[in-house]
Amino acid sequence: MNHHNGPDRGHQRPEGVSDETVEALGALSKALETTERARGHLYAFHQLTGGADLELDRAVDLLRKAGHADWADRIRDEVIGRNVIPGRWTFQIVEEYDGSYYEPFKTLERQARDELAEGRDHLYEAEMKESRRSKGHPDHTAHP
Repeated sequence: MNHHNGPDRGHQRPEGVSDETVEALGALSKALETTERARGHLYAFHQLTGGADLELDRAVDLLRKAGHADWADRIRDEVIGRNVIPGRWTFQIVEEYDGSYYEPFKTLERQARDELAEGRDHLYEAEMKESRRSKGHPDHTAHP
């Protein structure tokens, strides 16, 4: 097979799939990709908040050594281990986001691709790549 002539079968539009469907699935995929990024930020929030809470142990120790036991006690009692929202630490927020939003969205996106495009992914992008590549250029091949 000549690797310069068009996308592989997994990135070719199945027969009967309309331009509108390809565009809609592309928009759905883009929305999921944005959600993936948001989820990454949520995990960053989780890790940064946890790291800050652990660093407070050091601050409390240093305040105590510097003779500020009252401040050390206040920070220990009022901030260390505190819920970030009522009743929840960050891991619980991540779990709830995953279960109530991320996983259902991811499942629905997969089901739409399965039903509407034989499970093929990134058809919109594959067709965009095909329209933008310079035929015959060694760095513009359709696939490896």
